[in-house]
Amino acid sequence: MIRSNRHSKYDLEYHLVVVTRYRHPVLNNEVTQRLIEISHRLFKNDWNCIISEINTSADHIHILFEAPPQVQLSKLVNNFKTVTSRLIRKEFSGYLKPYYWKPYFWSMSYYIATVSERTHDSVVNYIMLQDKDDPNPT
Repeated sequence: MIRSNRHSKYDLEYHLVVVTRYRHPVLNNEVTQRLIEISHRLFKNDWNCIISEINTSADHIHILFEAPPQVQLSKLVNNFKTVTSRLIRKEFSGYLKPYYWKPYFWSMSYYIATVSERTHDSVVNYIMLQDKDDPNPT
């Protein structure tokens, strides 16, 4: 969908994947629900982005989002990882304690790619099916 702001018209969509530190399978139902709430708030309020699709597996999150051209993706991802890590670790400290004894929640790396009209449906289907293939659902 073509959007516009004061100075531009754009159609920028991205697929972001962030993995938990050491791929610990800590994204259970409660953590996932809270992570999704935080993600929607952060993307919309702080970055003026729109999340089209979001889903998790036990050890990673997929987010399909639209962003205006002014957004610096590396800063958005860094902010997302910092804020969600801090809030999730604070709210679920008892549950996460056996997994994380240092102040990290996410891996240092991440994956981000642009999504075109041709690939949009494939990416949406891939994200929606994430938890279906999880051999160890939590």
